[in-house]
Amino acid sequence: MKRRGNIRWDLVLRRCGAFFLATLGAVLLLAGAGNGVAGALLSLAENPFFVSAVLQEELGPVARGGVMDELELWERLVVDQSALLRWGLSGAGGDTQTAQAVPTPTPSAASPDPSEPEPEPSAAPAADPGDIVERTLVASSGAGYEEAQGVYLYNRTDLNVDLEAAWAAGVDLTLPDEGPQILIVHTHGSEAYTPDGEDVYVPSDNNSRTLDERYNMVRVGDEIAQVFEEMGLRVLHDRTLYDYPAYNGAYARSGEAVAGYLAEYPSIRIVLDVHRDALVGSDGTIYKAVTTVDGSPTAQVMLVLGSGDGHPDWMENLALAMRIQKSMDALYPTLARPMTLRASVYNQNLSAGSLLVEVGTHGNTLQEALRGARCFARAAGQVLRNLAGEE
Repeated sequence: MKRRGNIRWDLVLRRCGAFFLATLGAVLLLAGAGNGVAGALLSLAENPFFVSAVLQEELGPVARGGVMDELELWERLVVDQSALLRWGLSGAGGDTQTAQAVPTPTPSAASPDPSEPEPEPSAAPAADPGDIVERTLVASSGAGYEEAQGVYLYNRTDLNVDLEAAWAAGVDLTLPDEGPQILIVHTHGSEAYTPDGEDVYVPSDNNSRTLDERYNMVRVGDEIAQVFEEMGLRVLHDRTLYDYPAYNGAYARSGEAVAGYLAEYPSIRIVLDVHRDALVGSDGTIYKAVTTVDGSPTAQVMLVLGSGDGHPDWMENLALAMRIQKSMDALYPTLARPMTLRASVYNQNLSAGSLLVEVGTHGNTLQEALRGARCFARAAGQVLRNLAGEE
């Protein structure tokens, strides 16, 4: 890259080229080319792939292993929110926000337990609504994403993922006619949301955690269980807080409990570990993932899959996740964030029907989270009813 003084000649040449193309299009339009060459140029201008290619020429190439790969998940998703770089889903339920820049999320201390997930961003700043920024995170076919059947996966591992093969393999699960079919558990049950209105709680050891079951993940699990049961599915809801008083080791504790439930109730085929995400910028800004359903703000939902050592059957979990994701997209466009595949296990080695479900972020309100939970449960319930042989 050559410089002379403070001039970036590579950028000058790129911008001159872009200006030339724009000028050529204008001249052709004025000359009356109309539906000919000018029309073709206009069609290209509306093509997201062409726009992305032009932007990459303007900004410089972004190859795997480059700048994009150095970004964290949230930063990459924010880049995808750009009005020019985003390849969004049609029929969005809410207004997709455009972000210019987002401070890097601040991680907490790393956990020594390899079964634990990647450190959650610090939630130390008080949840001041004035510091909360809303974003609707939509799927994109940018670097790092896999796509098949209209479903997107953000692959945070070194594994090669064949989504088409996962879809084609189907879900080899049948829900029995007797006994509980679904287990809902909360490895991080004390996780909570932004206090709002009457939904105000007493924090435990963190501003975004509480032992009060009316306001933490147990309440969200209750909402999911209720919708499932209304749909004729049978649910066992474990209300134990495995992350209190100690956060580290929570997955080991919840995993032991899940194994016990599976042994006691062999009818259980589906295990849902329900959490909420946390998105905090280095400047303390809190971000919440929100869309609109039936005119009401609703927390987005993300399915997380583990693929670490000791979990050889993660593709079976993926096949189930793809069908639930597709059901969410069909019923509530933009409710679902892209699925995420990580190198952790999350106890998903215990059952071929295991998923980690992130309902919103700590920037969402409880009511937004409950709406998101209900929508998720209706969409997932349709898939699970099919596994029970019901229409």
